[in-house]
Amino acid sequence: MNKKIHQVVIECIKGDIAEQKDMEAVVNAANAELQTGGGVAGAIHRGAGPKLEKESRKFAPIAPGEAVITGAFNLPNDFVIHCLGPVYGQDNLEDKLLRDCYKKALQIAEENNIRSIAFPAISTGAFGYPIKEATNIALSTVKELIPDLRNVKVIRFVLHSDKDLNIYQEALNELV
Repeated sequence: MNKKIHQVVIECIKGDIAEQKDMEAVVNAANAELQTGGGVAGAIHRGAGPKLEKESRKFAPIAPGEAVITGAFNLPNDFVIHCLGPVYGQDNLEDKLLRDCYKKALQIAEENNIRSIAFPAISTGAFGYPIKEATNIALSTVKELIPDLRNVKVIRFVLHSDKDLNIYQEALNELV
């Protein structure tokens, strides 16, 4: 499913974030040390190979809400934008921190002339953020930033399950 707002297309698909061949950048739901892990970080690091962790090391640690960019190495993309989402129920101002992840990733994309970017559902896995709340934050933040985007033309949300995809599609459908 997709929706066009101004000149930017927002897409929601089910898939693997590490297999987005038509995206210039993918977003890693990273850990503070920017190391390989489980979930999204594991998939991205496995796909990119060991050079990703080596390059990422110079930026670590990052704090919740922060983002950095690296090359994508063996992934089919040009860049990986690493965001550290908040841990639900532990990080103060978790909604602001989650919003900051999306804002900073899009800001980095703009600064690097990236035209297409794929996001996972940041913080909804091991970090425990409820998917409906996280979806509303992700989509409302993206909608709010779209008028200022000059380079980014496609924003894709890549969801791991049918349940998450349905929640994103429903929220995108309601986005005015």
